[in-house]
Amino acid sequence: MIVRFAPSPTGFLHVGNIRIALINWLFAKSVGGKFLLRIDDTDISRSETRYVEQIKSDLSWLGLAWDDIKFQSQRRDRYDECKDFLIKSGRLYRCYETKEELELRKKLLLKNKKPPIYDRAALKLTESDVKRFEQEGRRPHWRFLMDHSEKIVLKDEIKGDVVFDPSKISDPILIREDGSMTYIFASVIDDIDFNITHIIRGEDHLSGSAIHANLFKALGVMRVPHFAHIPLMGSKNGEISKRHGDVFCIKSLRASGISAKAIINLLAKLGTCDEINYSSSIEELVAQFSFKKFSTSSVLYDKDELIKLNEKVMHNMAYEEALILMNDLGFNVSKEIWDAARGNISNIKDVIVWKRICQKRLIPIITDIEYTTGISEILPVEPWGLDTWQELLPMIKKRFNKKGKELFLPIRLALTGMDDGPELQKLLPLIGKRKCYERLRGNES
Repeated sequence: MIVRFAPSPTGFLHVGNIRIALINWLFAKSVGGKFLLRIDDTDISRSETRYVEQIKSDLSWLGLAWDDIKFQSQRRDRYDECKDFLIKSGRLYRCYETKEELELRKKLLLKNKKPPIYDRAALKLTESDVKRFEQEGRRPHWRFLMDHSEKIVLKDEIKGDVVFDPSKISDPILIREDGSMTYIFASVIDDIDFNITHIIRGEDHLSGSAIHANLFKALGVMRVPHFAHIPLMGSKNGEISKRHGDVFCIKSLRASGISAKAIINLLAKLGTCDEINYSSSIEELVAQFSFKKFSTSSVLYDKDELIKLNEKVMHNMAYEEALILMNDLGFNVSKEIWDAARGNISNIKDVIVWKRICQKRLIPIITDIEYTTGISEILPVEPWGLDTWQELLPMIKKRFNKKGKELFLPIRLALTGMDDGPELQKLLPLIGKRKCYERLRGNES
């Protein structure tokens, strides 16, 4: 079994791209197959090396290793060879209509309540017609002649057998006026040459897959790959695209402190009957994968849901795993600070705040100077540990006759400048006696 993920290096990957990549990867690994990364870089004017490198970086960070990588820009000779074959076999024909002429025909068909299907007028062109168009400076685009002799049946892992009437599908343009190949043409040739067995992509490609099936056979391949058309993923935050970096872009999510584990666990289960779990490893996700679990309805990506899931991941993350994420973002904290703070953070970057509180200078917030000063005078001797707070607490209760919020909040504000956070039992030994003494007395420490 061989699948492929085929991004174009014209921008950064977003969650919609990664969801398709992940489903391809999980399926391949669940059946002992291979995952091919194909870079669709035929658009030379928009493709950039930095995007190729970021695609590879994003996939590696998420744990989606590829078994092989191919670049369409290196395969032009092969595409030309297939173009010549289709011309000679009568399945590729040249057309000279301008964009304006085609648009006008489309409007007229729609106005008359007819489907906007190309009428194959170019098949009736004479040599004199061609000569006249060439003299006018027109350059041909080439259309693929769809086979209308039999219905197209796609084997779809999610939708079952999907049947198309090819006469209801326009002959697609495979070669543009400037000689460049369209996505459909290059993609089918690659799928043939790389022995792709399953094409897994969004359901917006469903009608295009019918053309793919026809084109496979025109190129001499009678066994068409299986398909899986994944229901589309929308968003509460608007259209999922490369243009909305902070909300959807994998690079931005990574930089903001969202973990790969949270992204993988959310996208692997979104649109399935399985519960989204913050703790599943990628190996567990492979073992649980099945196309039968997917709904046929579209789903919504909600960044707030991702943030909440990431929060659960943080709360349960071991220090060794957290250290890898911290190093990736260029910082680190001690195991003691991580263990104290992880239950109070939403993403990995939040722990920096607690490192600063424990180790750097801080202007305390004093709401009852008499109370906090009194506590500073009864602080236990060092060394301090997790039992220090339990030693101090009875002394505070006995001397000041306070309880609940009235007891805890003034201390927390003085020591951390925050009204919420890790347990004081864990914070005291990390802050230390000298800083606690100064902060409780209202002094910057």
